[in-house]
Amino acid sequence: MERVKRTVSERPLVIFTRSSCCISHAIITLLSNFGSNPAIPDLNQIQKGREMEKALLRLGYDTVPVVFIGSELVGGVNEVTSGHVEGSLVPMLRRAGAIFV
Repeated sequence: MERVKRTVSERPLVIFTRSSCCISHAIITLLSNFGSNPAIPDLNQIQKGREMEKALLRLGYDTVPVVFIGSELVGGVNEVTSGHVEGSLVPMLRRAGAIFV
């Protein structure tokens, strides 16, 4: 869990993903199109990725992507998409300093 906490504290936007996940790619594209530059730890490729995956599971997420904005857990694809549709996603990104426009 410490590794996840450290990772999300280092950047305003973190998207945990797996290289094989097309939904992760869609969320990365969505958030990047707002002008963000997310940290994207790929759980298949990083050292101790399996350990981080287990920590995310303890937070209630057994699938990727898992998105943190401003060190706060936003959630997975459903929560990010809902936030976008409701109009709360961009203000959240601004408050965290992940985007500036």
